[in-house]
Amino acid sequence: MHSSASPPARATSARDASRAARPAGGAPRRAPGATPRAQERNRLGTGLVLFVAVLLGICAFGYPYYALPLAERVRHPLHPWLRPSGYIGQSAGLLALAIFLLLWLYPVRKKFRSLAFTGTIARWLDVHVHAALALPLLVAVHAAWRFGGVIGLGFWAMFVVWLSGIVGRYLYVRIPRGKAGVELSLEEITAERTALLERVAAETGLDFALVERTLAADPAPAARLGVMGTLRRMVTDDLARRRAVRRLRRLCRERGRSVSRPALARGLKLARREMALTQQARMLDATHAVLRYWHVAHRPVAVAALVAVLVHVGVVVAVGATWLW
Repeated sequence: MHSSASPPARATSARDASRAARPAGGAPRRAPGATPRAQERNRLGTGLVLFVAVLLGICAFGYPYYALPLAERVRHPLHPWLRPSGYIGQSAGLLALAIFLLLWLYPVRKKFRSLAFTGTIARWLDVHVHAALALPLLVAVHAAWRFGGVIGLGFWAMFVVWLSGIVGRYLYVRIPRGKAGVELSLEEITAERTALLERVAAETGLDFALVERTLAADPAPAARLGVMGTLRRMVTDDLARRRAVRRLRRLCRERGRSVSRPALARGLKLARREMALTQQARMLDATHAVLRYWHVAHRPVAVAALVAVLVHVGVVVAVGATWLW
C-alpha cells in the first residue's frame, strides 16, 4: 500500500521493490495479460450473452401473449408453447432446474479435494457465476411472467439466492488472487503493484512518480467499519478508482504525450488493476469479515431455495401439469 513518505521516496522504494521482483535476466516482471483463465471467462461471457439474447428474443416474440390477462391466454395461439407447461415454457423450466442443480456442484467441489481433476476452484466459480446470471430470466420464461402459486414460490426463492450471489461475487473479487484463484500474499501484491505502475508509466509516457501520485489510494484505515461501513467503503473505492483513471487520462492529454489509443487503453486498464490491488490490500481483513457473514446468510437461503424448487417440481409431476408425460 502507499505510504505517507514524500513522492521521490515512494518512487525510489517502488523501483527498488521492482528490481527485487525482476528475474535474473534483468527484464521487469510482466504484468498479467490475457491468461487462459481470462480467455475462458471471455468464452463464458460470450455464451451468456448469446443465451440471454435468445431468452430476450422469446420474450419479445411472446409479448402479445405475456401481456394478456391470465384468463384470456388460453385462447391465444401461443398458449401451447409459452404456458408454464408448454413446449417452450416447460423446456425453460427443465433447463433452469438443471442449471440450479449444477450450481450445487460448486460447493461440492470446494469441499472435496479429490475432485481436483474436474478443474480448479477458480474455474468452477466462473462457471457457477455465469450459469447463475441468466437464471431469473430463464425462470421468468418458464413461469410465463406470472409469479403466483407454486411457480412463484420457486421463482422468488431462487431470485433471493441470485441477489445474494451477486453480493457474494462482489465481495469475492475484492480479495486479490493469482491466476489459479489462490489469494495473494502482501509481498506478492506489492511486487505486482510495482510492476503494474512501471507498465502504466511505459504505456502512457508519464513519469513513474507522477503515475504513482495520481493513482494513490485513500490511506484511511479500514478496520472496525462493520458490514455496512465496509460495503460503503468498497463502493467509495470503486468511484475513487474511476476518478483517478480519468485524471490519468487527462494528464496524458494535457502534457501533449503522443500516446496511441491502444497504448492509452492498455495503460488505463493496468492503472485500474493497480489501484484495485492497493484498495483491496487495505480492505483485506474487513472484506474477509464481511464474506464470513455472507456465507452464514447465503447457505440457509440457498438450501431453502433448493427445497422450494424441489417442492415445485414434485407438485408439477404429481398433478401431471406437463407435456412430457
